[in-house]
Amino acid sequence: MTAQLRLAVPNKGRLQGPNADLLSQAGLVYERTERALSAPVANVDMELLFVRAEDVCEMVADGVAALGVTGLDLLQESGTDLQVVAKLGFGSCRLMAAVPNASRLRDLGELEGMRVATAHPRIAGEFFSKQGVEVTLIPLRGSVEVAPKLDVADAIVDLVSSGSTMMVNGLRPIASLLESQAVLVARRSVDGLSEGQQQVVTMLQAAVAARRKRYVVMNAPQDALEAIEAIIPGIEAPSVIPLAHNGKVAVHSVVDATEVWQVLPRLKDAGATGILVFPIESLIP
Repeated sequence: MTAQLRLAVPNKGRLQGPNADLLSQAGLVYERTERALSAPVANVDMELLFVRAEDVCEMVADGVAALGVTGLDLLQESGTDLQVVAKLGFGSCRLMAAVPNASRLRDLGELEGMRVATAHPRIAGEFFSKQGVEVTLIPLRGSVEVAPKLDVADAIVDLVSSGSTMMVNGLRPIASLLESQAVLVARRSVDGLSEGQQQVVTMLQAAVAARRKRYVVMNAPQDALEAIEAIIPGIEAPSVIPLAHNGKVAVHSVVDATEVWQVLPRLKDAGATGILVFPIESLIP
């Protein structure tokens, strides 16, 4: 009998909400109470484990879970030898080195001999070592931004998404250490991923890919088809369906979500009418 697949996911924090949305979009059906530590998936032989994002890597490395969702920064900070099997497209942020606005420091080299507060001492230590800059790292679990104000540190290394938190605390970035986002991780194996693991990877990747695309449907004269295909070539080619009226066709295609605003006026100018734009739930190219 095949063991039930376990997927470790964040139970709170900035990754929890977007991850729950992605699992729902991928078609996983489950119910979670506020204090639940796990939940069975109703339509797949799978169990979700709700843990801190910081603990996901350890759960997967120890074999408690077959897969896990965490941040790339947390994966590198954990030091576990896991592989990234999918990038999930949310939780984007940067690990930045920053100093107070009033500081004379302008680049990393000037941090030589300084105190640097961070919740990512492993990443920061390896980064500064590679740069040949010797600093004293001050590990902090929270409120890293206030360390310079309290004279605990001369600079910080912390996650930045919008940059507003650093701005409010009178800090300015001087270098980027790491680009991070949510990732799906698994243990390395000479046999590769199991069938169950690959199914999860495929469905999550399909949901992620769908978020970047829109399904566009329109009617058009047959003689406008070449111009329309040049505007929206689709994944391979647009689908063209003859209509009841002679010389008219229905055109179905997929376009990048970021290009919809530019594409629609061009389609109209090319002769398309009745243009409809739909979201896509899953997309497997």
